[in-house]
Amino acid sequence: MPAYRIEPLADRHDRSGFACGVEPLDRYLRTQAGQDARRRTASCFVAVEEGGRTVAGYYTLAATSLMLTDLPPGLVKRLPRYPAVPATLMGRLAVDQRHHGRRLGELLLFDAFARTLRSDIATYAFVVDAKDDAAQAFYARYRFLTLAPGGRRLFLPVAEIAKLFA
Repeated sequence: MPAYRIEPLADRHDRSGFACGVEPLDRYLRTQAGQDARRRTASCFVAVEEGGRTVAGYYTLAATSLMLTDLPPGLVKRLPRYPAVPATLMGRLAVDQRHHGRRLGELLLFDAFARTLRSDIATYAFVVDAKDDAAQAFYARYRFLTLAPGGRRLFLPVAEIAKLFA
């Protein structure tokens, strides 16, 4: 299994041949990710094989918030009575098809968790938008909770993520 390094997207990274099988995710990496990073609307992190520069996978992080009314009542009772709590959004997560089956998606997810935990900015939850049933099943393996019944927006309290690294 190849060794990967995960780093912020830069001009030196070759994204031209990236193909995860979901065209909007491929197009985003090739045409939009660099602009979003420069505009500071989303940070993009890429996985490349050691010694290489071709993107094998990527994810994005951005700030967001969750309305208390969207959270399960059992969690809300332990939170301050603000209308919303801060959260970290992983807006995209994709692995090139040539790297499927190598647990790179898990590596990217845990790298995003670690970056969130290291941040000096407070965040209550880690939020994802599952694009399809397969993505929803992937996140369910890590005990993500659904924000709305039948919806695809999922979250995991950062306190639960911290336990994974304890």
